[in-house]
Amino acid sequence: MTVATTGLSSAEAARRLRDDGPNALPRPRRRHPVLLLVEQLAHFFALMLWAAAVLAWIAGMPALAVAIVVVVLLNGLFAFAQEFRADRAAQRLRDLMPAQATVRRDGHLRQVDASELVVGDELVLEAGVRVCADGEVLVAAGLAVDESMLTGESVPVRPEAGQKVHAGTYVAEGEAAVVVTATGGRTELAGIAALTQEAKPPRSPLTAQLHKVVLVVGLMAVAVGAAFFGVAVLLGLPLSDGFLFAIGVTVALVPEGLLPTVTLSLARAAQSMAAKNALVRRLDAVETLGATTFICTDKTGTLTRNEMSVVRVWTPRGEVTVQGNGYEPIGSVDGTPEAVDGVRTLASSAKRCSPTAHALLHDGRWQPVGDPMEVALHVLAARLDVDGTSEDALRFPFDPRRRRSSVADSDGVHVTGAPDSVLPLCGTTPGAHEALEDLANRGLRVLAVARRPGTAGTWEDAERDLELLGLVGLQDPPRDDVADAIASCRSAGIRLAMITGDHPTTARAIAEQVGLLGPDGLVLEGRHLPEDQDELGTLLDQDGVVVARVTPEDKLRIATALQRRGHVVAMTGDGVNDGPALRAADIGVAMGSSGTDVAREAADLVLLDDHFGTIVAAVELGRATFANIRRFLTYHLTDNVAELTPFVVWALSGGSIPLAISVLQVLALDIGTDLLPALALGAEPPNKRTMVGRLRTGSLIDRALVRRAFLVLGLSEATAAMLAFLTVLVVGGWRLGETPDAALLATASGTAFAAIVLGQLANAYACRSASRPVLEMGLRGNRLLVWAVAFELAVLAVFLFVPPLPDLLGGSAPSGLGWVLALLSVPVVVAADAAAKMILARGTRSTGRQIRSSTS
Repeated sequence: MTVATTGLSSAEAARRLRDDGPNALPRPRRRHPVLLLVEQLAHFFALMLWAAAVLAWIAGMPALAVAIVVVVLLNGLFAFAQEFRADRAAQRLRDLMPAQATVRRDGHLRQVDASELVVGDELVLEAGVRVCADGEVLVAAGLAVDESMLTGESVPVRPEAGQKVHAGTYVAEGEAAVVVTATGGRTELAGIAALTQEAKPPRSPLTAQLHKVVLVVGLMAVAVGAAFFGVAVLLGLPLSDGFLFAIGVTVALVPEGLLPTVTLSLARAAQSMAAKNALVRRLDAVETLGATTFICTDKTGTLTRNEMSVVRVWTPRGEVTVQGNGYEPIGSVDGTPEAVDGVRTLASSAKRCSPTAHALLHDGRWQPVGDPMEVALHVLAARLDVDGTSEDALRFPFDPRRRRSSVADSDGVHVTGAPDSVLPLCGTTPGAHEALEDLANRGLRVLAVARRPGTAGTWEDAERDLELLGLVGLQDPPRDDVADAIASCRSAGIRLAMITGDHPTTARAIAEQVGLLGPDGLVLEGRHLPEDQDELGTLLDQDGVVVARVTPEDKLRIATALQRRGHVVAMTGDGVNDGPALRAADIGVAMGSSGTDVAREAADLVLLDDHFGTIVAAVELGRATFANIRRFLTYHLTDNVAELTPFVVWALSGGSIPLAISVLQVLALDIGTDLLPALALGAEPPNKRTMVGRLRTGSLIDRALVRRAFLVLGLSEATAAMLAFLTVLVVGGWRLGETPDAALLATASGTAFAAIVLGQLANAYACRSASRPVLEMGLRGNRLLVWAVAFELAVLAVFLFVPPLPDLLGGSAPSGLGWVLALLSVPVVVAADAAAKMILARGTRSTGRQIRSSTS
């Protein structure tokens, strides 16, 4: 290649390096890990628990205070460890900067550290290197640059003299001399890094819902504690005793077990997703994925394999279809024998025009070396067992103005290129133009292959009087499971849009093949999108939209516009250009195998196998997690009703009826017996209806959940416990208004405690389904729940029989009658649950009949 300049002098390069700084991406301001940890220990729920710990200490319950502090610290440390890496996307962009670069200085080629490049340097590029600064091409010979990681365009571009190349891109073929025009923070790559940092991830739906739940529960606890303080004073208790009693009630009503239950439920769901090749990088992303209402998916590498393949070949002798797995040289060519022979001749000539392109087996996967389109031609020849090598050949590389490449060897002249540049050089070939139109309408990229006998010394002499051998249709094929995954998303009521940097025709073709394109067939280009965000949201808020030729800024605008319309947006991608949008979306989904570090670090979820279908399994687990959180919320609230009822009865009776359970017994229920069953409910597997329709509620706690927890399960459990308590007292000789004997009260209190624990046992199984009774589901569908219930019974025995716990908690082991009464809470809760579900089912069937009647 002809030398373009003598380059900068070493002295001038050193001066510019001092003035402009090193060729390195600017380091973003990073939050100190201590601050990240403090955030996990100082959110609203954690602050409420800190307050509860302080109040417990003031009330003379140091053991409880320590237990609450341990819960807060363990949850904070666990969440911190899970999310520590979530803010490193721009940092990993530096991995795209090569360590060394070849420059011309003082008239000589030399290797320098990439960070020492300066504006004005002459950078020498060759196949296989990564561009390390923005620049303008001075001289190029067959240069092809893969910009897919920046633009999403799946086919390499061929810049010529005067055109730009960008840092972070990859030289697929050829060589060039480039003058550096921007380094470090002034490159386009740095601009994308800045966008990635500026895009702030929104608060997840789960975080918002839990904040609301905790706020309501916290205010209720404070209000109830204040009310009982007033009642205690009216009943003649000293102010100090009344204050300590009110603090105890308030602390008892704070759901200490809710935070670890939510955290561990999300962690278990994240482990289940990892087993299905979906790696969660942020815990609340588990539930957010289940809440997704709109998926904006990239095309190249996400819906497609990011592998150029020959799929159809037309020759004057006939047309064939080609099948195979990516760049693997084993495949099939289907057509008539005459057509296959024509393709053999074509493949031989095509391979001669791309002698350096080939596929290489690396880590069990065939990888392209060179221009992916030329590699695809090489693979076609391999599948046909065609040699196609040239000795002492004279090559004329691809030129963007000619849009052709050619080679002259002992067998003649061989030419490949764009059809509109090759066909005019060929004689009349019947059917060629019709075949070209058919291949283009299929969304395929088309190359023409031609030849002629003789030799040539220049490209002008070589590329004339050609015989057309045929037309090659190439495609980046869809992944095998994409069509089924798209159908599943639509069954779940999730809207889809393709957002790609590729050509509109190619995008439409892939969207049609996988069933993504909507009934209106709406295909837009990024430059035509409305500037107004509301107009943009209205335009895109429909299923099956395709947006092509988008920029990173367009992706950000699209995500924001859809979020403003109330959607929970999932954005998938694998390139550098996807980083900002992945970070700004409610949930970013990156490819783990073919994606860049930037995309993976910006994302909340990484698909380790790159299968779009994996996202469906992750959505299903996300939805199941939301349902599970509602299950254990129902379980917790039911227990709270049973725990609060004795205090309400005591207050309403003016102290005539003694307290059935103590504050410490309430805390033993919350932390000791209820935690494991709640965690087991958080592991309930998805059911067959999880992915049918948008099975989402407006909030974690709605009217149906409150009605079920308070008026059905909680009421039946509280009634059974209070009746057991009062029956033991009355049988023991107690009368209303009297102060019972201490031993009798301890036995009755132990009976009420056992009744609540056993009622919670039945409640755990009832909470497995909102529609199916316990007896219909059976007891073995959730193995973890079986073990959790067994543990709950063991803890109950410890609390009632192992000294000094009975005396400390205030309840001793029940009598024989007490055990019978306590055990009755199980059928009472099961029967109340079955009756409520039967009434609900009848109402649902009646509503369905009314709807069918009105539409018939």
